Amino acid sequence: MFLRILDRLEEILIAFLIGAATLVIFAAVTQRYLVGYPFFYDLLYDINLTWAQELCIYMFVWMAKFGAAYGVRTGIHVGVDVLVNYLSPDKRRYVVLFSLFCGALFTFIVGTMGAKFVIELYPTGQVSPDMEIPRWFVFLCVPLGSYLMCFRFLQVAWNFFWTNQMPHHDAGHVDGIDDFDALETPPKEPAR
Repeated sequence: MFLRILDRLEEILIAFLIGAATLVIFAAVTQRYLVGYPFFYDLLYDINLTWAQELCIYMFVWMAKFGAAYGVRTGIHVGVDVLVNYLSPDKRRYVVLFSLFCGALFTFIVGTMGAKFVIELYPTGQVSPDMEIPRWFVFLCVPLGSYLMCFRFLQVAWNFFWTNQMPHHDAGHVDGIDDFDALETPPKEPAR
């Protein structure tokens, strides 16, 4: 139950951040170009969207940190397995588990260093230049995303240990369509 809630929250957060960033960028670019026309100048000149770029950068960084954890969970994260696939199944199992634990260790270290940075940044009262958001909140994505990614590496390692299966993303699969081949071939017309 907890994992399903966590999976869903992760997906909602990523989708919200990329959608909101797209809308903010669209609004800022549209305002910037329409203000050049005399008809829109008086309407749009006083609208201040200088904060849009900073907000979008922060949203994309947060999305990337949580998107990396999502990628580990679903098998779409970048991985080079050319040499690993040439190994015997026994050796492959040890190499895959070792690499998953190395990924977990690395992301745990990055998360811990990020948490230390955020804890030290909190009492300084620093704010971002345009939006004046507390900087500790901006950098909070580093420990949160890294610890989530560490958890996902451990989750994949646990499943691989028991099932010998890695998560695999099929780029050709579309949710909701069970028989894709039936859609590609049109039904045959009866002979006359």
